[in-house]
Amino acid sequence: MTASNVSLRSQPRLAARSSAIDGQFDLLDFYTDDGFAWIEGDHGFVASGVATVVTLEHAAELLATIRHRAGADVSESAGPRAVGALPFAAPGELVVPAVILGRDAHGRAWRTVIDDVEATPARSAARRPEPSQFGVTATTTHAEWRSMVEHALRRIDRERLEKVVLARSVRIDADLPFDIPEVLAFLRRAQPGCVVYADRGFVGASPELLVRKSGATVTARPLAGTGIDPAALARSTKDAHEHQLVVDAVVRALATRCGDVVATGPATLELADIAHLATTITAHAEDTATTIADLVATLHPTPAVAGTPRELALETIDALEPVGRGRYAGPCGWIDRNGDGVFVVALRGGEIDGAHAVIHAGAGIVSASDPDAEWLETQQKLTPMLQALVRP
Repeated sequence: MTASNVSLRSQPRLAARSSAIDGQFDLLDFYTDDGFAWIEGDHGFVASGVATVVTLEHAAELLATIRHRAGADVSESAGPRAVGALPFAAPGELVVPAVILGRDAHGRAWRTVIDDVEATPARSAARRPEPSQFGVTATTTHAEWRSMVEHALRRIDRERLEKVVLARSVRIDADLPFDIPEVLAFLRRAQPGCVVYADRGFVGASPELLVRKSGATVTARPLAGTGIDPAALARSTKDAHEHQLVVDAVVRALATRCGDVVATGPATLELADIAHLATTITAHAEDTATTIADLVATLHPTPAVAGTPRELALETIDALEPVGRGRYAGPCGWIDRNGDGVFVVALRGGEIDGAHAVIHAGAGIVSASDPDAEWLETQQKLTPMLQALVRP
């Protein structure tokens, strides 16, 4: 039974309790392969089990019906949430986990349980045997990529299309199943400044904040424009144009839901192995009924992962990309019973199924784009997940 196909009133009312716990543990020790993980530096949470599922649209409403008890010493972050990574091009559903273990930015650890469930077992200390032999296959050849980009450039030249983001995928086949917690631990070490996430086999480390809402405060940080040399990136006219298209679209979208929309940037965001142009956009949610779900629905997909105009860009993606995106570049995050939460754009990630994985990377195509330079950009973006998975 899901909230997407029945009335919320017809569902049994859930109850949750939150308690403070000793924070001397690694969150990833409690990650289960069918669960959810959200790691922001030294804080975040892991979740397991399924109390119910719900659409993004109805998540805040359903969460507000859950009876929640919490002691006075419990972090304000504690409580039931709906979590998940949604498909790029389809609605999808979020999970309300049965158990959440979290640590807030002040180091306070907490546990939230829906109804009565057994204690969450820690991951076994015995490490799984890791794969040591790999086959790596690009599902799009360099020549096919060039043809895709050239086709997009013709559309930009002849039609109203200003920008389209094209993605390609790589398949990795290993001799043994991948150990997802080990992949997450590698990404946590190797990708500082990113949110490390996992949702039922979909794993990655995203640098791009789609939107965060805390009370009336709303923040977005779109990224567009990519390079290895930060100084050269800051001087690039082509990347500045690509970035401004994204910023303008995000500002317009937030202005339909919020007031006091202010864009600060761009600035060069330097990550472990790549740099991006980034603009921080803040706004004020003037309507108290506005939730993070409303903002996600308004913003996704931004020109950072689709293009502009949106519908023409999506039509171009459907026509040119040979492999469906699945959850790549979709919204990934969580929402709480107050309608607050955080969603990133699910980048630098891939779907892991036992000993097989498919990873994606995209590049924004504008009038000044060069197919070979865009191919190199996708190689750079594929590197974090390739390094996390292919470790002889």
